[in-house]
Amino acid sequence: MSNDPLLQPYQLKHLTLRNRIIVTSHEPAYPEDGMPKERYRAYTVERAKGGVALTMTAGSAAVSRDSPPVFNNLLAYKDEIVPWIREMTDAVHEEGAAIMIQLTHLGRRTRWDKGDWLPVVAPSHHREASHRAFPKKVEDWDIKRIIKDFADAAERMKAGGMDGIELEAYGHLIDQFASPLTNELDDPYGGALENRMRFCLDVFKAIRERVGNEFILGVRYTADECLPGGNGQAEGIEISKRLRDSGLIDYLNVIRGHIDTDAGLTDVIPIQGMANSPHLDFAGEIRAATNFPTFHAAKIPDVATARHAIAAGKVDMVGMTRAHMTDPHIVRKIIEKREEDIRPCVGANYCLDRIYQGGAAYCIHNAATGRELTMPHILTKANVRKKVVVVGAGPAGLEAARVAGERGHEVVVFEAANNAGGQIRLTAQSERRREMISIIDWRMSQCEKYDVTFHFNSWAEADTVEAEKPDVVIIATGGLPHTEVLSRGNELVVSSWDIISGDVKPGTNVLIFDDAGDHVGLQAAEFIAKAGAKVEIMTPDRSFAPEVMAMNLVPYMRSLQKHDVTFTVTYRLEAVEKSGNLLVAHVGSDYGGIAREHSYDQIVVNHGTIPLDELYFELKPSSSNLGEVSHDELLSGKPQSVVRNPEGRFQLFRIGDAVAARNTHAAIYDALRIAKDL
Repeated sequence: MSNDPLLQPYQLKHLTLRNRIIVTSHEPAYPEDGMPKERYRAYTVERAKGGVALTMTAGSAAVSRDSPPVFNNLLAYKDEIVPWIREMTDAVHEEGAAIMIQLTHLGRRTRWDKGDWLPVVAPSHHREASHRAFPKKVEDWDIKRIIKDFADAAERMKAGGMDGIELEAYGHLIDQFASPLTNELDDPYGGALENRMRFCLDVFKAIRERVGNEFILGVRYTADECLPGGNGQAEGIEISKRLRDSGLIDYLNVIRGHIDTDAGLTDVIPIQGMANSPHLDFAGEIRAATNFPTFHAAKIPDVATARHAIAAGKVDMVGMTRAHMTDPHIVRKIIEKREEDIRPCVGANYCLDRIYQGGAAYCIHNAATGRELTMPHILTKANVRKKVVVVGAGPAGLEAARVAGERGHEVVVFEAANNAGGQIRLTAQSERRREMISIIDWRMSQCEKYDVTFHFNSWAEADTVEAEKPDVVIIATGGLPHTEVLSRGNELVVSSWDIISGDVKPGTNVLIFDDAGDHVGLQAAEFIAKAGAKVEIMTPDRSFAPEVMAMNLVPYMRSLQKHDVTFTVTYRLEAVEKSGNLLVAHVGSDYGGIAREHSYDQIVVNHGTIPLDELYFELKPSSSNLGEVSHDELLSGKPQSVVRNPEGRFQLFRIGDAVAARNTHAAIYDALRIAKDL
């Protein structure tokens, strides 16, 4: 048996967990009609195949109709969920992993205009900032009904073959009862801590009566709200001991912080540029104070940190949840002593930010996650070895090279720069976004493993490519900043890239016109503001930086609000002219009726990129498919068979920003779904 702390089994009641790594409950927003159908099951089972000890699903499954999901959660209040749960649990058990599910009532952490349009309920009328609904103060009959709903849902989950249930307390209704900040009830459920905890314990009692003493029950709860007037560390330790002493639960899953605001949520679930494992020591303090099985997860992205968490006795089971969205086969690679092959989580939080904007979870650089039914995590060798030429070594080009190399093809990459990375290398200029470079570094190491040949400082011409006698050519040349967006004065502005790269020094009074709404605009603003300049960020949209999304916006705001930065929404930069040493911005509005002028000494335009596609069009006449992609074959996972030019010598494809300005995930997805079928 291995002496690796992470690979030691753990006995949780009657359940033997095969190692110390878990995927904590999270909702990837893959349900269909509130049910965990094929897509959801395939995603969950993939992590079991990868060797994880315990996968927890559904963060969190709703137990009541007046707890409508604000994103696509499982509906545990429906009887029809049981057979779907059974199919998923059976499949996970076949792979040797345990499976649990998280149940919740959201309380005020939802909206009344979702689901059945029932009033939101909470132990006070205080609304949650994030979801903005003013709740009805819960009545005695509501409490009785919701307790029964929890017990009913738990019984369904046991019938579906779950190994156990975790109650989601933190930020949700159970925690709203426990916190003095959100509980304004009288006895018996309000006032002293004993009363505020009564709802949680009554729920567990009702569940135990239904599922028996052998079924595993746990709770993910706040042990320190980190809010003035809330439950602090001392109260958290007391809550932890009372939970333990209740005899109703089998483990604690510790959270520190609050999630009622975007900033609070981001501190609980930190993103890139924030410290790794910020609450691990605190979880260790809870474990030491209670001497009770303790689980924890919060930005533990790497094996070394997880190993330390177990070896140092901080926790009994360590959660690597976002890390498993990036690479579901972490444990298998540890066992096979291939830790260097683990695809690294870069903390970009594209996964969670998409969920909180109503989308499905996708990893920024693993396009197979959430697409297990159509995209492979593990590639098979091709039947026929081909010569594949890739032009461009950004994220799209490197993914195409990696996938083609792993498939067994001979791969040659041409890159005009002296190193790989493309726009990712520019992004990583930001101190907070340096982790993004791991997207490139991992692919370079994988390409080296598969003997991919690189030619850097090589501006590929059509003759260069054709001299390689390729079977397939993939153009991944990316794009260049698009600043030609004004009616006049385009030559007077600079791009966000110019600022971030250091090619242009910041001015002292700067306008950033940002109608791309992505990271690049805010990165430029942060760079300029830190240089001491006055900055105005202007957008024609009704909100700024919509592509950055909620949790990623938090560190930008914490930085920018310390400087002289203002945000102007619903205005459009239309033209620029020079006046002495200043630039005059002519400003209008898509809403009409506005014409204003303001002066600055520098104007930055962030308007995405224009494809760098000359080489593609030069090669197109020589290709067999004339660049055409069959969407039917692409989407059904079949090799491309289009032949429009029988005399053509190679297939030609272009991917990423060489097609149109999008994002890193789109570029990598382009590459995977073309190259996997070569």
